[in-house]
Amino acid sequence: MPRLKKIKLKNIKVFLKKIPLVLGKNAFLSFLGLFILSLILGLLVFYRYRIFTKEPELKITEKQLQFKTKTYQEILRIWQEKEERFRQTDTKKYLNPFIP
Repeated sequence: MPRLKKIKLKNIKVFLKKIPLVLGKNAFLSFLGLFILSLILGLLVFYRYRIFTKEPELKITEKQLQFKTKTYQEILRIWQEKEERFRQTDTKKYLNPFIP
């Protein structure tokens, strides 16, 4: 059986200390790698939430729409009252507090 090498903590520390130096020397390649990684993650999220989701089925009702005239008349009455109050404020003149 082949023996696996033991990973020493010291080797990990050395590797982690070299990462910023390598990324700094190869800034363009680092940017390119991170850009491609972000594109891949973006495509996965898009696929997961847009393409993979199913559209809900629309329910078709056989019942016809009915127009409720009482409700419509009530709404018209309220609108007329508001319009009348609005017109009353137009005719009222207020004193200018900035002119002595």
